[in-house]
Order: sequence, then structure tokens, then C-alpha cells
Amino acid sequence: VQLQASGGGLVQPGGSLRLSCAASGSIFSIELMGWYRQAPGEQRGLVASITSGGSTNYADSVKGRFTISRDSAKNTVHLQMNSLKPTDTAVYYCGLQTANKFYWGQGTLVTVSS
Repeated sequence: VQLQASGGGLVQPGGSLRLSCAASGSIFSIELMGWYRQAPGEQRGLVASITSGGSTNYADSVKGRFTISRDSAKNTVHLQMNSLKPTDTAVYYCGLQTANKFYWGQGTLVTVSS
């Protein structure tokens, strides 16, 4: 299983970015896809996730600003990030949970700065 993330970059505070992650390979059953982030000196943590049934979960710090969505037919997950803050600066990682294994994608850097 390979996860290809895209969409990171530099944005000013208050701006928006959309991250995408496409999964490919021998995928038989996806239980959950999500986005996680790691800022310098901090541990990696959940940003948002979405289950195969469409249930979503968000970190408190992003509720109301970020929206996760999924295209099941394309095994793709998106993260729409609005009202970005400097504290959102981090490397964002895509993750995929199957019945018996969790996969990580490569990170994509999001920098929020004026």
C-alpha cells in the first residue's frame, strides 16, 4: 500500500489549503483514513479522520476550521483547511487503517506565516 500526499505549502494566516492523499496498491478493506501532524519538537497527533462509514473525528484545535472528506471510489482523502493559524504549521501525514495494519504516507509541509 502506498499513500501519496499533496497540497502542502506556504500560506498566510487566515488563508486556506487543501491536502489530498491517494492510496494505491493491494487495498482490500479500508477502515479509516486520516490526517496527522507533527510540529517541531512535538509528537505526531491526530488532525482529522474519517471511517469507511463516513464518521469523522477532529482534534479540538481544528474543529470548525478543517473538514475531512473521502472519495471511496478513488481511495482518496482530502483535508480542507480554512482560517489557518501559525500554530497549524507542521508536517502533515496521511494515514490509512486496514483490518490488520496501519500505513503512513510521506509528510507534506504546511507553513502558516506572514
